[in-house]
Amino acid sequence: EYADEITLGRSILIWLYTFKGGIKTIIWTDSMQTLFMLLAVGFTVYYISDSLDLNFKSMVNIIAESDFSKTFFFDDWHDKRYFFKQFFSGAFITIVMTGLDQDMMQKNLSCKNIREAKKNMYWFSIVLVPVNLLFMSLGVLLFLFASKNGIPYPSQSDDLFPIIATQGYLGSMVTVFFILGLIAAAYSSADSALTALTTSFTVDILNPKGKSELELKRQRKKVHVFISFVLLAVILIFKVINNQSVISALFTVAGYTYGPLLGLYSFGLFTTFSV
Repeated sequence: EYADEITLGRSILIWLYTFKGGIKTIIWTDSMQTLFMLLAVGFTVYYISDSLDLNFKSMVNIIAESDFSKTFFFDDWHDKRYFFKQFFSGAFITIVMTGLDQDMMQKNLSCKNIREAKKNMYWFSIVLVPVNLLFMSLGVLLFLFASKNGIPYPSQSDDLFPIIATQGYLGSMVTVFFILGLIAAAYSSADSALTALTTSFTVDILNPKGKSELELKRQRKKVHVFISFVLLAVILIFKVINNQSVISALFTVAGYTYGPLLGLYSFGLFTTFSV
């Protein structure tokens, strides 16, 4: 009911703390937000397992035996989930995301030297594996919980977690953790994107060479305000037109944004043409 007002309020808050602090602020806030997000998922997994009378071993077994846990698809190459399609598209998206996208690159660029940046990438890659397993396990448990308690599956799978978390099926603590995790996930994406877009627009498009520090500061502030409004507009438009799950929509958008970016990078890497 108040989705637009909440979106506007969050956007203003994100703008306030990125406006002054920049990437240094983002690193600390992202760390805190990631911690809250993982705590929210971890506690929800615990409460669902407890509600289903599962210990750790039985929880692992029931997740492994569930049809929802199937990850690799080799049967039909026409299926968009076909393994080799997912493997190569995932590899290319990772190259673009971590090597060419300012949103991700800015955290590596903030490291003291190349050695520290490489270490950050290594740990990031390692940590992603258990984190993804945790989120996938939560998804399986949510569907198992809904099936056992007669909760109808919503038309969009994204709505299942909010329904279970906020309608009292698992108690008030899960509701609190869900809200904390939701806020953390939203803020950790939007704040770094805002800083990245401001940096890219200022450096790559406006060309700050030859300008004084005072002029650059004024320019960055104007760009920051402009990008904030653009980001807010994109969020509201996306809310109106999107009819897919968030993860499906994310990869659809990535195909339109990361595809050209990868093409430009490949063009520069494998050809000698000057543009």
